Amino acid sequence: MDDVFRALADTSRRLLLDRLHGQPGQTLGELCQGLEMSRQAVSKHLAILADANLVVSLKRGREKLHYLNPVPIHEIADRWIGKYQRAPLNALAALKTRLEEKKDDQ
Repeated sequence: MDDVFRALADTSRRLLLDRLHGQPGQTLGELCQGLEMSRQAVSKHLAILADANLVVSLKRGREKLHYLNPVPIHEIADRWIGKYQRAPLNALAALKTRLEEKKDDQ
């Protein structure tokens, strides 16, 4: 999980993930378009994302297509966000239910 946090700490890598989320299966050349980064820098960022299992690549002929792997992000959400939000969300749900019941009684 440390690799995932390190990978997500960089703005450029988060931008690449956003681009892969918006359009899965991009080549290195496609990912470089419109970025103020060299092809080598994008390639290095993709390698870090792949090491953290946030990006998977598949070869299609001569092309290498890159895809976002959302599983590590989901695991972070479950581990670090979900457990801290359960109590407040349960309280809000209970409040909503009570307010709706009062409204129905009127």
